[in-house]
Amino acid sequence: MSDLYDKASENFLELASSQRLEILFKLLQERTTATFLAKDIDVTKQEVHRNFTRLEETGLIEKGKDGKYGLTTFGRTMCTQVPSIVFLSQNRKYFEDHTFGDLPTKFIMRAGQLASGKYIKGVSKTLEQWKSIYKNADEYIYEILSEVPLDLIEPLINRVKKGIKFQYIFDEHIVVPKGRKALLKKLGFDKLLENGLVERKMGKSVQTVLVLNEKEACLMFPTIEGEADITEMLYGDDPMFHEWCLDYFRYCWYGSDVFKESKLKE
Repeated sequence: MSDLYDKASENFLELASSQRLEILFKLLQERTTATFLAKDIDVTKQEVHRNFTRLEETGLIEKGKDGKYGLTTFGRTMCTQVPSIVFLSQNRKYFEDHTFGDLPTKFIMRAGQLASGKYIKGVSKTLEQWKSIYKNADEYIYEILSEVPLDLIEPLINRVKKGIKFQYIFDEHIVVPKGRKALLKKLGFDKLLENGLVERKMGKSVQTVLVLNEKEACLMFPTIEGEADITEMLYGDDPMFHEWCLDYFRYCWYGSDVFKESKLKE
């Protein structure tokens, strides 16, 4: 078993260079020569040749008959793992007091898809971004919630009235703000339910909060104590970031129970 770890550590050693990583990701986009790549990343041809030799000996890249270098299957696959390291490195401070909570391992393994996410801190800033996702929705709004900010109810319902489909999952232990029921009645929420524009479910425990429309999303991981936290978020409109969030919502949606209004407490 130690031999396996030794081999893996050798591969990590080859990746422990910003220049070699840049070369790999350039080759992920297209095959090229050492001379052309040296100009592209503004380094000497000798440096690129030296790194090409190391990467070729490791089996990450190979030279074709046309003289251009490209990634091997091994190299291409290794590149798919790097974004997860990038994501964790970028957000290391955030994860000092946050955790993935009860997130299934298969989603943690795909964390690299979140690497393009922008970190946002502060309740006022997170709520503004939240509202922006409502405003920008053209097709749907999906949410997984542990609490309901009262200020967000009216902007949301106004969007749903314009034909935006709304699906959400509430934590079964959620405490809703006082006045929510009266506000929903005033805004005609029951009619939206009857017309099928709103669908809702209930989860046993919500630690990770999620809000998304068809093109952007914000994601809020729980604190180390396992408590949901909407004071800090990761926001993204990159397709990969959005795909991760949409897949997670669907996973939770199909694993949630029937919504029971009687469980809500003010």
